[in-house]
Amino acid sequence: MLFKFKSKITSDLIMLEADGRRLLKIMLGDDPVKGIVLSQDMPMVLAKLESAVAQDEALRAQRSQNAKNEGVLDGHQPGSETDAVRLAQRASPMIKLLKQCVANPTDLVWGV
Repeated sequence: MLFKFKSKITSDLIMLEADGRRLLKIMLGDDPVKGIVLSQDMPMVLAKLESAVAQDEALRAQRSQNAKNEGVLDGHQPGSETDAVRLAQRASPMIKLLKQCVANPTDLVWGV
Protein backbone atom coordinates (compact mmCIF):
# COMPACT_ATOMS: atom_id res chain seq x y z
CA MET A 1 0.00 0.00 0.00
CA LEU A 2 1.19 3.52 -0.76
CA PHE A 3 0.42 6.84 0.89
CA LYS A 4 -0.19 9.79 -1.40
CA PHE A 5 0.24 13.22 0.20
CA LYS A 6 -1.25 16.18 -1.70
CA SER A 7 -1.40 19.94 -1.40
CA LYS A 8 -2.44 22.63 -3.85
CA ILE A 9 1.04 24.17 -4.10
CA THR A 10 3.30 21.10 -4.32
CA SER A 11 3.54 18.00 -6.40
CA ASP A 12 2.25 14.77 -4.85
CA LEU A 13 4.49 12.93 -2.42
CA ILE A 14 4.13 9.16 -2.60
CA MET A 15 5.56 7.00 0.18
CA LEU A 16 5.55 3.34 1.06
CA GLU A 17 3.09 2.44 3.80
CA ALA A 18 5.67 1.81 6.54
CA ASP A 19 7.44 5.12 5.95
CA GLY A 20 4.21 7.08 5.62
CA ARG A 21 2.80 5.59 8.83
CA ARG A 22 6.04 6.29 10.71
CA LEU A 23 6.02 9.96 9.69
CA LEU A 24 2.31 10.37 10.42
CA LYS A 25 2.80 8.83 13.87
CA ILE A 26 5.57 11.35 14.57
CA MET A 27 3.63 14.33 13.19
CA LEU A 28 0.17 13.52 14.54
CA GLY A 29 0.58 10.83 17.18
CA ASP A 30 -1.62 8.65 14.99
CA ASP A 31 -1.38 7.12 11.53
CA PRO A 32 -4.80 7.35 9.86
CA VAL A 33 -5.15 5.98 6.34
CA LYS A 34 -6.85 9.21 5.21
CA GLY A 35 -6.63 12.63 6.71
CA ILE A 36 -5.85 16.31 6.58
CA VAL A 37 -3.49 18.73 8.28
CA LEU A 38 -4.94 22.22 8.22
CA SER A 39 -2.70 25.13 7.27
CA GLN A 40 -2.91 26.65 10.76
CA ASP A 41 -1.57 23.37 12.27
CA MET A 42 1.27 23.05 9.76
CA PRO A 43 4.00 24.86 11.81
CA MET A 44 3.35 22.58 14.82
CA VAL A 45 3.44 19.44 12.67
CA LEU A 46 6.67 20.58 10.99
CA ALA A 47 8.27 21.31 14.37
CA LYS A 48 7.39 17.81 15.64
CA LEU A 49 8.93 16.16 12.60
CA GLU A 50 12.10 18.29 12.72
CA SER A 51 12.44 17.58 16.45
CA ALA A 52 12.16 13.82 15.88
CA VAL A 53 14.82 14.02 13.15
CA ALA A 54 17.15 15.96 15.46
CA GLN A 55 16.63 13.40 18.25
CA ASP A 56 17.33 10.52 15.86
CA GLU A 57 20.52 12.18 14.62
CA ALA A 58 21.68 12.81 18.22
CA LEU A 59 21.01 9.18 19.12
CA ARG A 60 22.96 7.98 16.07
CA ALA A 61 25.88 10.26 16.93
CA GLN A 62 25.88 8.97 20.50
CA ARG A 63 25.84 5.34 19.35
CA SER A 64 28.63 6.03 16.89
CA GLN A 65 30.73 7.67 19.60
CA ASN A 66 30.07 4.76 21.96
CA ALA A 67 31.17 2.34 19.24
CA LYS A 68 34.40 4.30 18.70
CA ASN A 69 35.07 4.37 22.44
CA GLU A 70 34.57 0.61 22.66
CA GLY A 71 36.87 0.00 19.71
CA VAL A 72 34.25 -1.40 17.33
CA LEU A 73 35.89 -1.26 13.91
CA ASP A 74 32.96 -0.99 11.54
CA GLY A 75 30.94 1.45 13.67
CA HIS A 76 28.16 -1.09 14.14
CA GLN A 77 27.52 -2.41 17.59
CA PRO A 78 26.13 -5.93 17.87
CA GLY A 79 22.48 -5.69 18.92
CA SER A 80 22.20 -2.08 17.77
CA GLU A 81 18.71 -1.18 16.58
CA THR A 82 19.75 1.64 14.24
CA ASP A 83 18.18 1.49 10.78
CA ALA A 84 20.49 1.69 7.79
CA VAL A 85 18.42 4.57 6.40
CA ARG A 86 18.26 7.56 8.72
CA LEU A 87 14.97 9.20 9.67
CA ALA A 88 16.37 12.42 8.18
CA GLN A 89 16.55 10.71 4.79
CA ARG A 90 13.01 9.35 5.03
CA ALA A 91 11.58 12.63 6.33
CA SER A 92 13.39 15.02 3.98
CA PRO A 93 10.73 15.07 1.22
CA MET A 94 7.96 15.53 3.81
CA ILE A 95 9.85 18.36 5.54
CA LYS A 96 10.26 20.14 2.19
CA LEU A 97 6.57 19.70 1.45
CA LEU A 98 5.55 20.99 4.91
CA LYS A 99 7.84 24.03 4.60
CA GLN A 100 6.20 24.94 1.29
CA CYS A 101 2.77 24.53 2.90
CA VAL A 102 3.83 26.86 5.74
CA ALA A 103 5.28 29.47 3.35
CA ASN A 104 2.10 29.46 1.24
CA PRO A 105 -0.64 28.51 3.72
CA THR A 106 -2.19 25.38 2.27
CA ASP A 107 -3.75 22.24 3.74
CA LEU A 108 -2.12 18.84 3.33
CA VAL A 109 -4.32 15.82 2.60
CA TRP A 110 -3.45 12.16 2.15
CA GLY A 111 -4.99 8.85 1.33
CA VAL A 112 -4.12 5.49 -0.07
